[in-house]
Amino acid sequence: MQKKRILGLLAVAATAILLVGCGKSSSSSTKTTTITVGASSVPHAQILKHVQPELKKEGVNLKIKVFQDYVLPNKALASKELDANYFQHIPFLDNWNKENNGSLVSAGKVHLEPIGVYSKKVKSLKDLKDGATVLVSSNVADYGRVLTLFKDAGLITLKKGTDLTSATFNDIKTNKRHLKFKHSYEAKLMPTFYKNNEGDAVVINANYAVQAGLNPKKDAIALEKSDSPYANIVAVRKGDKNKPAIKKLMKALRSKSTQQWIEKKYKGAILPVSTD
Repeated sequence: MQKKRILGLLAVAATAILLVGCGKSSSSSTKTTTITVGASSVPHAQILKHVQPELKKEGVNLKIKVFQDYVLPNKALASKELDANYFQHIPFLDNWNKENNGSLVSAGKVHLEPIGVYSKKVKSLKDLKDGATVLVSSNVADYGRVLTLFKDAGLITLKKGTDLTSATFNDIKTNKRHLKFKHSYEAKLMPTFYKNNEGDAVVINANYAVQAGLNPKKDAIALEKSDSPYANIVAVRKGDKNKPAIKKLMKALRSKSTQQWIEKKYKGAILPVSTD
């Protein structure tokens, strides 16, 4: 009788140990993946911060590294200091790959930052006087966007066959107001030029405009249309697009709730893109 009791206790103990072991196995099977994403401070880093809690629930620990320029994020991604970056559009990425023999790719579009023209001297592009100076950043990938704004306003025409994704100011055919496009400045400096009333008009990327307290929708005298192909993307190294953590990142960034959050926070100055 005593022997049976001892055997019974041993059986219960063995079952308990087995259950505890199974519990540990289940817990250890849930792995957390850490990814580091480089981003411009506004709005990219803000949007990434918004999706951090959602990603944490999905087992992704998102770290955000903020950059203040357009030069370093792709270099950092190519050298594997980052797992992804979020600050650029496809024409910029294509141009960077071409100039740096790179192979970075898009993991998907997230939002559009409409580029705009700002001025303290006129209220419309059509009000620019003959010989007016227009300050533009040195970001060649944006030149097609700038040219489109002035073409749509009827101030310039472009040479036949001009490809706007690779256009430069040399592609201007007619310039009836003799506008002077000066384009040798860092993009982040453009809001300062506007606030200091330099030039007759200043072209500013939306992220730098918002960062400087401007509302592109209200303050720009001309603004890129919502059907622009220059949506901002998440870029990754070739072969990383289908990694589980990257796919979870894109799902969070492109979710309906995130799109609604972007619309509410930026009041139309930054537009979410739900599809590629």
